Amino acid sequence: MKPSRRSLLYKTIPLLLPVKAQAHASEQGLVLLLPTDVYTGAGVAAVVATVLLLAFAPAGLMRRLFASLPLWRWRPGVWPEITSTLSFLFLSVVVAAGFLGPRDPLANPLPLTVWTVFWVALVTLQGLFGDLWRWLNPWSGPLLLLRRVLGPWPVYRIRGTWPGALTFLAFAGFLLADPAPSDPDRLATMVALYWLAMFFLACVFGPRWLRRGEGLTLALTAYARLGVFARRGGRLRAGLPGWQIATRGAGAGLALISVLLLGSGSFDGVNETFWWLTRLGLNPFEFPGRSAIVPQTLLGLILCNLLLIAVLALSLWLGLRLARSGMTLTRAFILFAPSMLPIALGYHVAHYFTSFLVDGQYALVAISDPFLTGADLLGLGDFYVSTGFFNTTDSVRRIFLTQAGAVVAGHVLAVLVAHAIAVRAFGGHRRAALSQAPLAVFMIAYTLFGLWLLSSPRF
Repeated sequence: MKPSRRSLLYKTIPLLLPVKAQAHASEQGLVLLLPTDVYTGAGVAAVVATVLLLAFAPAGLMRRLFASLPLWRWRPGVWPEITSTLSFLFLSVVVAAGFLGPRDPLANPLPLTVWTVFWVALVTLQGLFGDLWRWLNPWSGPLLLLRRVLGPWPVYRIRGTWPGALTFLAFAGFLLADPAPSDPDRLATMVALYWLAMFFLACVFGPRWLRRGEGLTLALTAYARLGVFARRGGRLRAGLPGWQIATRGAGAGLALISVLLLGSGSFDGVNETFWWLTRLGLNPFEFPGRSAIVPQTLLGLILCNLLLIAVLALSLWLGLRLARSGMTLTRAFILFAPSMLPIALGYHVAHYFTSFLVDGQYALVAISDPFLTGADLLGLGDFYVSTGFFNTTDSVRRIFLTQAGAVVAGHVLAVLVAHAIAVRAFGGHRRAALSQAPLAVFMIAYTLFGLWLLSSPRF
């Protein structure tokens, strides 16, 4: 069915409005005029079919599905320390470029490194392959180097992962609410201060601070549990994405950050929709700018995470009642909350995919000539950023199918991982299926919500 003229007008006018560049400036530059209801229905049907098939699956299927294969013995040695130090040196250069380089966020390498290379590309690769952040974080190498020079010193003990959860929420708040998170000078100041603060606290509390108190490391370590590869018992092992979550126990920190990743990522999408602006009493066609809604954005971020925690807890509580289990709700939350990670990663990929297609090209150009001196460090030659893939229906359809596929694949994998955890926790297949019924309903509803976000008009 062809869209009506009113629908076409409603979806096309936002493309003509001038808006201030945000942290992911190229994202959702084209509102899709496709029969998205068909794709949404098919995606939800795929998740429903997965739930129904698991209800009748053989008892040992989950164990075989998430079994891992040993590859070879592997000891990293000092290489993580070396690569971390090199990462720190690279960060120092791009921060200097933030202060001294061009003012255009699409020409300065710092915003593109932070928001495109790190927050889009590296997070995605971390979730797909495993713990790359261990090799690339800019703190552990300099910290070990300082301890080698000065010798060990006494450190305080840190309990829990709540500092990491707070610093991650602070990062999400800066990304979503700051009026100009891509301004090179502003971002350089924030990155420098954040690095110094985390390094100081790592000196006070020891290297454990990076795993418990530094929010980005906490988040990326959680995503690493989704990866195909992991080192276990001195061997590199490989398995289906999510095998580490399905076969190993989880702690409270992993459970909490898993929900925060999904809640914050979801609000990142909601925050840009016409629906959200109308809830704030604003006209999408007369958007006053991000600076006018900073408190509302921060409040929305917090409320979205609290709502997600409440709905997830309710689903788990109902599941425990159906299975007649004596497991406490706290224990169930710690066990099953990490199964939300595939959904969070799937939506992360879908949400930033169009941004990466364009800003990834700008990142290559900016890194090749970080200070606009005419350098060509990457040998790109006469390279021009292209957006031609947004100009034809076929290419736009492929882009949307890739985004929708990432959302649906994340939900299907989450259903599989949650069921594997339930089988391991409750023993019998029947009790596991009963315990998962409310959670499955929640995941199906979230599939519909994620695909709606993907196709909604945005400002």
